[in-house]
This record gives sequence, structure tokens and C-alpha cells, in this order.
Amino acid sequence: MRVNPNYTPDILTDLWQSQAQEQTDIQELATGQRVNVPSDDPEAAAADVRNQSLQSQTDQYVQNTTDLEGMFQTADSALSSVVTALNQAISLGVQGANGDLSSSDQQAIAEQVQALQSQMVQLGNTSYEGSYVFGGTATQSPPFTLASNVVSYSGNAGVNSVEIAQGRSMQTNLPGSQVFQGAGGNVMSSLQQLITALQSGNTTDIGTATTQVSNALDYVSQQRVFYGSAVNQLNDNQSDLQQEQVSLQTQENSLVGVDMATVATDLSQAQTAQSATLAALAKIIPQSLLDYLQ
Repeated sequence: MRVNPNYTPDILTDLWQSQAQEQTDIQELATGQRVNVPSDDPEAAAADVRNQSLQSQTDQYVQNTTDLEGMFQTADSALSSVVTALNQAISLGVQGANGDLSSSDQQAIAEQVQALQSQMVQLGNTSYEGSYVFGGTATQSPPFTLASNVVSYSGNAGVNSVEIAQGRSMQTNLPGSQVFQGAGGNVMSSLQQLITALQSGNTTDIGTATTQVSNALDYVSQQRVFYGSAVNQLNDNQSDLQQEQVSLQTQENSLVGVDMATVATDLSQAQTAQSATLAALAKIIPQSLLDYLQ
């Protein structure tokens, strides 16, 4: 009498299935995702591609916002130093307009204002990550030069913009011609006017020049508002982008993510089933072989 071994393929099928499930569970545990190839869930895989594209775009907006915030803070810090220097120049102008000063005293004050003028040119050439922030769109070379007591501007009047959110761009700079040489208050020329007046010793001219420096101070303070307001806008935008990142990550987890505890349980069950199947085969195969030999 021969034993019919037809049930053996069924057991082998169970073994293959448990092995396949084990491999699937191991991969899901390793990646944290239930969709590792498009065939796992074509619809979810396609949706995840769109989601990842949006995440990449949002990450770029976050990076743009971070870069801009650093540049704005650098520009604002430079203008803070400009304000300090102009206040010093005004104090020196008031001191120089004192009719009791000697000519040599006024010359010494003029030299101090010249030092402030040089400092102003350096501040006008402030750079951030290799780009000159007050050069307009000409950001690769210093916009201001001082030669023969004359300050020249080689930048342009252009403005740059960067996209910081979907459909939202932001102006990123004020050109130096506007900030330092605007019609409302010319920082560079007013300082030169004060230097010339101090060198001449004419107290009336010194007083007039000091007033021009004061006007330049007021004007620069108004221009500086742009950067303070921009930083506030960026902070709000950063918060919105961070919320968007969380939302997109949640969507991705919903589309292709796995419940790690559930997968771990499934893996344990698959391994248990595989062990049981192997044990069954260990008993059946030798007996089937013996019957065949008989």
C-alpha cells in the first residue's frame, strides 16, 4: 500500500507563503513603510510621489526663508552701525561748530569724521555668504568705493526677490543707492560736506552740514524699517511652512507608513507558522520517501 503524497504541495505552498510574509514584514520594519515598490499599492505610491514633491518644495521654501532671515539680520545690523556712526558724526559736527575751537581742533574733528566716512563705506559693502547686500542686483563686487574724498556707487538700483511659499515671493534687498544716497538723506555726501566744512573752519557751514547729516540719519532710520518688517514676515512664514511640513509628513505616513507594532506581531506569527510548517514537513517527507521505496 502506497501513501498518497498529494498533500505535500499544499504544505510547501504554506511554507512559501509564510516565508514571503516574513520577508515583507522584515522589509516593512526596516523601512517603516508598507509601500516599498509601486506594485505594493499603485494608487498610494502615485499619491506618495506627489506628496514627496510637495515636501521637497516646502523644504526649499524653508531653506529660502532661513537664508533670507540671515541676510536681513546682517543688513539690519549694518544699518544699526550706520545709525551709531551718524550719531557720532552729528556730535562731532556740533562740537566743531563751537566758535571757541582752534583751527587745529577743527582739523582733528574733521579727521574723526573722515574715519567715520571710511567706516560708512565698509558698512555699505557689507556682504552675506559672498553676496553684497547693498549692491542691488550686482551682488558679486563691492558697491561703494572711496577715492580722493569722493564716495562712488558701482552697484545698481535693482532689487532681488525669492519665492518663500507657493505663489508668494518676497523682495530681498534695498539697493545701496537708495539706502545711502537717497534724495531724502544722502549719507555719503552729507559726511563729505561735514568734512569739508570742518576743514574750512566756517562754523555756519559746519552747522549746515551737521543738519544734513541729521537728515541722513532720519532717512536711514526710515529705510531700516524695511528689514525689521521683513524679518517679522519671515517668522510668520516660517511658522506656516513648519505646519505644512508636519501636515505633509502626516499624509505620507497615512499613505505608505506602517504600524510598527502590528508588523512586528505579523512577523512573529509568520515565523511561528513557518516553524510549524517546517516541523510538519520534517515528519512527512521521510515517511513519504520510505513509502516510495517500498
